[in-house]
Amino acid sequence: MLSNRSMPNSTVIPTLAYPDVPAAADWLCAAFGFTPRLRIGSHRIQLNVGDGCVVVTHGDVAPGTSQGVMVRVADVNAHHAQAEAAGATILESPQDYPYGERQYSAADLAGHVWTFSQTIADADPAEWGGLLLNQ
Repeated sequence: MLSNRSMPNSTVIPTLAYPDVPAAADWLCAAFGFTPRLRIGSHRIQLNVGDGCVVVTHGDVAPGTSQGVMVRVADVNAHHAQAEAAGATILESPQDYPYGERQYSAADLAGHVWTFSQTIADADPAEWGGLLLNQ
């Protein structure tokens, strides 16, 4: 696959709509620790998220029609504290799950739901009801 400096290297790139792209990008950086990658006018901004990327694009968000995104982080508790301090609406506080992850969920200023996940154990999917299909 060719490399393109205008496109993130991520295989999957979520694109989320916000009515005010610059304000949304600033908020996501402050609340969730993302960093700007590429700005295209005021209608589209690519944000780095660890080794991935998310695209903030212009559009209206109808109530109840949000997309959700999961992001892996190194320290869920610290990330949660940063998001809460920046005014994120915390939907679920950090908690441990039997599938080896500690997670919390927050809604951003447009109502998109973000789940942040920290690996805390190598859990065999068979132990919690999962079925590993491809290794």
